[in-house]
Amino acid sequence: MYPQRVADPTALEGRDFIGLIDVNSFYVSAERVFDPKLRDRPVVVLSNNDGCCVALSREAKALGIPMGEPWFKLAASAERLNLVAKSSNYELYGQMSDRFISVLQDCAPEVAQYSIDEAFVKVRGTMSELLSWAKMVKDRLWKHLGLPVCVGIGRTKVLAKLSNRAAKKLDHLGGVCVWESVPERHREQLLSTLPSMRCGGSPAAWPSGSTQWASRRSNSSGMLTR
Repeated sequence: MYPQRVADPTALEGRDFIGLIDVNSFYVSAERVFDPKLRDRPVVVLSNNDGCCVALSREAKALGIPMGEPWFKLAASAERLNLVAKSSNYELYGQMSDRFISVLQDCAPEVAQYSIDEAFVKVRGTMSELLSWAKMVKDRLWKHLGLPVCVGIGRTKVLAKLSNRAAKKLDHLGGVCVWESVPERHREQLLSTLPSMRCGGSPAAWPSGSTQWASRRSNSSGMLTR
């Protein structure tokens, strides 16, 4: 029945296209929904007891702040850097995650939640239709929830994850990428610029010899390579 949530993301493998929607800097983005003054400012979200940075805005990353940096090392320079620190609010993040999935369920026939800020979906269509759908989802999540996302689409979860990473890292893609629309001559270049990826599903769902944490590269067919 449409729409429906799929409990196991591996159930979407090998059918039609797979989309991966990932909220950018989810904890920070959730905080910005309820405090718009935080937009375009460097923001970090802190762990329990305000110990260390567990989420960074793009602006905070541009300052060279590493993930996991203890707050006491940053507090003295926060005013000079225009840096804002927020205590973690996991109730808020859970509620925003539920809303995120709810919007996706209106956009796709099957939704498989992967983490608090990521979900795989089943999609189908021509390359132009897939790109239009990806832009629609991105725009809808921003309009309805104020959450910025990137959308990657491919024939497998590996390629969807890779496409999502490309959409996130390469500004000219506008936050959306369909792997099959990337010219063959550019795919190796994209693969070589992207770091190791975490892929969904149980280890049994992946090619022989691989693990859920895929540190090897993927070729254009979506198979992991050494």
